[in-house]
Amino acid sequence: MALERTLSIIKPDATRRNLTGKVNTVFENAGLRIVAQKRIQLTEKQAGAFYEVHKERPFFGELVSFMCSAPVVVQVLEGENAVAHHRDVMGATNPAEAAEGTVRKLYAQSIGENSVHGSDSLENAKREISFFFAETEILP
Repeated sequence: MALERTLSIIKPDATRRNLTGKVNTVFENAGLRIVAQKRIQLTEKQAGAFYEVHKERPFFGELVSFMCSAPVVVQVLEGENAVAHHRDVMGATNPAEAAEGTVRKLYAQSIGENSVHGSDSLENAKREISFFFAETEILP
């Protein structure tokens, strides 16, 4: 297996409920290591640029507004096959369909307020990580 890095975002619905530590405990217990992390307040411009791939989708405006509604925690996770492994640990987007013990089963409130974001491919992970972090901010 390959050691990879992926972007993880703890979304506003989770930070509002002070779940950052609990979410990260799930990730760390699953073998993912946090190698960079910061709590930020996204602007509409930043959220729009980050989610630009969804610009034509009907939920784009609502997504951007939601991501700006409270601070988020952006972080880089590292581990074996981190992209796929992180997605497994997050669980299905719909918390009702998420497996027991996954972040979304434990903490998501709905499909829209699903507590976490994770990169969906290694290529997107690299792009998303560089959106939020300079290389010097990531531990070796």
